[in-house]
Amino acid sequence: MSDATALPEVRVREAAAGRRGGGGMADHPLVQLTLVRFREFVREPEALFWVFIFPVLLAAGLGLAFRNRPPDVLKIAVVTPELAQSLGREKLLDVRQYSYAAAEEALRTGKVALMAEPGPAGAVVYRYDNTNPEGRSARLLADQAVQRAAGRTDPVPATDRLMREAGSRYIDFLVPGLLGMNLMGSAIWGMGFAIVDARRKKLIKRMVATPMPRHYYLLSFLLSRLVLLVVEVGVLLGFGVLVFGVPLRGSLAGLVLLCVLGSLSFCALGLLIASRARTIEAASGLMNAVMLPMWIVSGVFFSAQRFPDLLQPAIKALPLTAAIDALRANMLQGATLAQLAPQVAILGAWLVIGFTLALKLFRWR
Repeated sequence: MSDATALPEVRVREAAAGRRGGGGMADHPLVQLTLVRFREFVREPEALFWVFIFPVLLAAGLGLAFRNRPPDVLKIAVVTPELAQSLGREKLLDVRQYSYAAAEEALRTGKVALMAEPGPAGAVVYRYDNTNPEGRSARLLADQAVQRAAGRTDPVPATDRLMREAGSRYIDFLVPGLLGMNLMGSAIWGMGFAIVDARRKKLIKRMVATPMPRHYYLLSFLLSRLVLLVVEVGVLLGFGVLVFGVPLRGSLAGLVLLCVLGSLSFCALGLLIASRARTIEAASGLMNAVMLPMWIVSGVFFSAQRFPDLLQPAIKALPLTAAIDALRANMLQGATLAQLAPQVAILGAWLVIGFTLALKLFRWR
């Protein structure tokens, strides 16, 4: 047995002996087990990257890609000077005059969103791909410009009041989703891989042979997760608030409780996944099978309401959906814990049921 492999077992044995001899709190087996979890985590550069750095990079990239900016000016092609003059009055259109063949080529290769040409009896023919959002927008703007150039007047005047308030932007929607995704990923991967790797190396079997109470081993994972939670949440939220001005309108204490409850619920799920798995490959497959569907349907990057109504009850019952919905309501709407009772109840149910099943199924050898 190598020294590195024996280290956790030796420390637990020494801690248990120290406890019998009246040692201090630092010699308590639970403290030593929790410190082992921290050392294992810190010595894995990949884990540090995926838990702390990757969510920040993802938030930065998506926040910049979907930042507030003026409306895009759409390029369109026309084949006559008269159409160019009529359409040139629309500020959101970049009108280019081409020959007929060149206009067709520009439309076919995607250089322009729409092609306008004269039709019979003074009509205007618009050629565009109606499955392309830019093509549909260009068609509406172009026809509006042509009709006004022909003398149409709007009977009801309209004015625009553009909203740029924090809380309505995509980055405000995104950060709580990334936070929930990170809580789930770090809890399930952290619990699952560590436990299965220890089982594969026969470390759990050796630790069970020590005077260590069995529940201390599982509690050490929870304690280490809760301590790391402070850094995980702080880094991502701090980046969102300081760089993008993401609002925190709800109670900070409520936000902390939601993060703790969400993390514990996902820890229970990770423990359940790892309760029987003997190999890293088996654990990885199970964890991906559990997490990937939730990444897609739970509203991390876009609203879960996009899915059919028939699926909504099942989607709402998922722990990641409940966590993200609760985090968004707290941060963006200032919702209280009482108002978030349904989401809290769902997370609590996953916590209790997950831990109960995991403890009954857990394989110690």
